Parts: sequence; C-alpha cells; structure tokens
Amino acid sequence: MASGAPRAARLAGLARFLEIQNLGLNLPFVLAFLLTASGGWPSARDALLVVLAFVAARNAGHSFNRWADRELDARNPRTAERLLARSPSGGRAALGFAGANAVLLVACAALLSPLALALVPVALLLVLGYSYTKRFTSLTTVALGLVEAIAPAGVYAGVRDALPPAAWIAAGALLAWGTAFELVHSLGDRASDSALGLRSIPVRLGEARSLRLLPALHAVAIALLAWFGWVAALRPGYFVGLAALAAGAAVADGWVFARPTATRRPFRMHFVLAGIFLASVLLGLFGPMG
Repeated sequence: MASGAPRAARLAGLARFLEIQNLGLNLPFVLAFLLTASGGWPSARDALLVVLAFVAARNAGHSFNRWADRELDARNPRTAERLLARSPSGGRAALGFAGANAVLLVACAALLSPLALALVPVALLLVLGYSYTKRFTSLTTVALGLVEAIAPAGVYAGVRDALPPAAWIAAGALLAWGTAFELVHSLGDRASDSALGLRSIPVRLGEARSLRLLPALHAVAIALLAWFGWVAALRPGYFVGLAALAAGAAVADGWVFARPTATRRPFRMHFVLAGIFLASVLLGLFGPMG
C-alpha cells in the first residue's frame, strides 16, 4: 500500500504534466483518418502503431514546449500553475521524456512504412520547433495548424506508404482547423503576450480583425473536409455528420465573438467537434449507401 501510493502520485503528476485529458482534442481525428486510409477497419498492428506514434509525437512536443516556455509560463496568469513554471528543476526530466518519446516515434514509423520513417524529421521539426515561433513571428497559430496537419499525412504515409490526394486535402483541412483552434487560445492570451513582448495574430492584427479570421478558417476547413469525403468516396452519412460539425463550429465561434478572452467553453466544445468528425467518418464508411 505504502509503495503503491507514491507510484500512483507520480503517475497522476505525469498525467497532469502531459494533460492526458486533452488527447480527446486530436485522437478522434487520428482514428478517423486511420479508418479512411485503411478503407475500413485497420489491422490491430496498424492501429496500435499509429496510436503509439501519435501519442509519442504529442508527448515529445508537449514536454519540449513546457521546457522551452517554462520562464514565459511563470509570467502568464493562465499558465503560471504549470509544473515547470512552478518547479523549473524538472526541466532535465522533461527533456529526457521528450527525447524518449521521439525515439518511440521513430521506432513506430520504422515499423509502419519507409515513407512514414522518412517523414519523421519533418514531424519532429514541427512538433518541437513551434515552441519558439512566438518569439520571432506572429504566425505561431499557423505553425500549430501545421502540427495538426501531421495527423492525416502521417496516418496515410504509415498505412499506405503513400500520400494520395485525399491525404493532402485532409492535411489542408486540419491546417485550417488547427489554426482556428489555436487562434481562440491566442485571443485569450492577447494581453499577456503583448505584456511579455511575444507575437501572435491577435497582437499583430487586433481583436476585431482576428475574430473575423475565425469563421473564415472554419469555413475553409469544412469545405476541404467535404472535398476529402468526395475524393475518399465516403457515403452520404459522412456529409450529414459534416453539416453537424459545421453547425457546432458556428456555435463555438459565436461564443468566442461574445467573449473573446473566455476560451474555456469553446475549448471544451472542440472535444465534441472531434467526436462528431469521427462519427461522420464511421457513417461515411459503414452507414447506408443512400
């Protein structure tokens, strides 16, 4: 009992550091593209390796970001309670954890396909490099959108050892979707970013013009996802689900327009939207033919 308690506490601390609960923001997209790339249910081997690769890439990027931003996080009220902001001495462990997950990503990619392995340096450059972008460019939200775009490209490369047109279209859709999602966070951090001398789209363009970008980015993402569904020959149920996704995105945008600095509610809505997209793909693959 006594030895189990410290172990459980360490695991709970690691889960908080990694914000494991936020896997629900992206994992449904990974699973959806795994289904379409496989043309239905994937093999257990592919499913395990793809999910492990996704988790490893996320863990590597997340840990490195917490290390790179530890001093900035300590000065931002929203992030001041993060572990490394309160206890910078954990930086070496965070870097070690990031490195171990990068190795795991390489191993999973090597077991999936030659193309997936060849794309690992690009993936690592994006998931690690975005941490520094806000220091020299206002396009950090776009960089984070590119991180989101890794998902469909990596899944198709791993499962098919190729990047067909559907993969490129899906990557474009996730670039727009991820940029919109991160723009919401940037709006909430506009005051603190400005005070810290950091760059972002809201700092550069102001609140009003940044808000106008949000529905435009979501519209581009939905249009590209519709094109993706057509190219992937998905069934009508996919497009019904996509309409629900568009409606949900519009609701979230309305919340942001009403209170641009209150990001928690639209943040939670994105868990629902990710689930809707996965359900849409399931309908598109296994639903009625129409």
